[in-house]
Amino acid sequence: MIVYKGKGVYGAVAIGRVSVFKRQAAAVRRTVIEDTAAELARIETAKQKAVEQLTAIYEKALKEVGEANAEIFEIHIMMLDDEDYNDSIKSIIETQKVNAEYAVAVTSDNFADMFAAMDDAYMQARSADVKDISNRLIACLSGGGSGGGLSDDKAIICADDLAPSETVSLDKDKVLAFVTAYGSSNSHTAILARNMNIAAVIGAGSEFLEGIRDGDMMIVDGHTGEIFVDPDEETMARLEAKQAEDIRKKQLLQELKGKENVTLDGRSVKIYANIGGVGGIGAVLANDAGGIGLFRSEFLYLESEDYPTEEQQFAAYKKVLESMAGKKVIIRTLDIGADKQIGYFGLDKEENPALGFRAIRICLTRPGIFKTQLRALFRASAFGNLGIMFPMITSVPEVEKCLEMCAEVKRELTGEGIAFNENTEIGIMIETPAAAVISDKLAPMVDFFSVGTNDLTQYTLACDRQNAKLEAFVDTHHEAVLRLIEMSAKNAHENGAWIGICGELAADLTLTETFLRMGIDELSVSAPFVLPLREKVRSIDLSK
Repeated sequence: MIVYKGKGVYGAVAIGRVSVFKRQAAAVRRTVIEDTAAELARIETAKQKAVEQLTAIYEKALKEVGEANAEIFEIHIMMLDDEDYNDSIKSIIETQKVNAEYAVAVTSDNFADMFAAMDDAYMQARSADVKDISNRLIACLSGGGSGGGLSDDKAIICADDLAPSETVSLDKDKVLAFVTAYGSSNSHTAILARNMNIAAVIGAGSEFLEGIRDGDMMIVDGHTGEIFVDPDEETMARLEAKQAEDIRKKQLLQELKGKENVTLDGRSVKIYANIGGVGGIGAVLANDAGGIGLFRSEFLYLESEDYPTEEQQFAAYKKVLESMAGKKVIIRTLDIGADKQIGYFGLDKEENPALGFRAIRICLTRPGIFKTQLRALFRASAFGNLGIMFPMITSVPEVEKCLEMCAEVKRELTGEGIAFNENTEIGIMIETPAAAVISDKLAPMVDFFSVGTNDLTQYTLACDRQNAKLEAFVDTHHEAVLRLIEMSAKNAHENGAWIGICGELAADLTLTETFLRMGIDELSVSAPFVLPLREKVRSIDLSK
């Protein structure tokens, strides 16, 4: 038996045979050509085919992992139209008189190296995206596919790393687990694996790939990050028992549907779900969430080729509110920026997008876009229990401007005779240290806070959570982060506001009791975590 250790990114146990992921890599040769126009035409045809493939992958991802996680494939489609990328390919073909495949390969290497050399972790991650779309384009030029081989039987997929498109393209029914030699727990592939509910371990190391073969018996423990190749009888029996226990626990969780989220000493807490679009409503209802604590409205903008109209937005918001039948739905206003590029917004490239022109900063400086969304939201408020939440708040003047815009929209709707809920709750996200520190000033202005722990941790610790090299430094349980959350809870309650958490820490069961003792009123998690969180809440006794 050989044991490898990586980082578990989805807690489950998988037992089965290995299938080493084989890419259908087309050999790229440099060929001198005469007709450059014909090569440029081939590029355009290949791009159209690649867009068709990515669109199909996007639709598959939408069904399997939700809107927020499917966004990467929309970004890949946009990258295929990037002016600099295409100009480079065209220039190489025309000046060197070479074949299209070679021009794409050279451009891919150049751009990937350029991104990889940047200081910003987000831009470094684009290096892999460039390679992914370029490999797809080369495969389309060569008349080949773009995926990897997979046997007809269920298997544990092992690879150096998996591009998001490769992960989603695999037949989920044939995948027992993912194991990669490299990668970050915050990579798109890790996030997709978690949302596909598939056991996954990343970062097993180069020795791992060298030591395995197709057909090897393997056990993957996504809880501990351990990988057992050719396990002995004792290990097999132990992990089979652990797998059976996981299954038993999932079955028991189903019995919690319809039960209250109440601690042993009678403290009640709301448990809501986060979704990235209308398509996530089914999972919210299936997992018995009490409402939606975070509805990411930016999917409407990412799906559109132009700014979505008031009517388009109103229809989407109305649908989710009606579907939730009176349960709370908190819709976050537009949260895009340099790290979520949308072509028609015309945003400049930035050195540090996490600290750049994004979210509420865009809305307040482009009031036309903001007002259109607010009109749609308030109109939809007549059809359900809506809460409106503003992201990336850092100051009192920002909240004042948001409230002024809300008041203006309400006056207009009243003058037009359009119905809306006058008592629609207004909240802000606590995702910057600035907002937490002045939460005593912000709380009297709003009805609720929602803590975005992902960004709050990133900004508090000055660590980019997308950077794999910093994982050892991103301590989500850091005392500074917890103090900021506790401070915000105290100030919310002292000023008549309630407070929830919608970041990933809401699903961290080791912190549930800590959050309840802080006075957190609501926890919003990915739909599959609703019932485990309910079980945890019901096991806590706060009187002790």
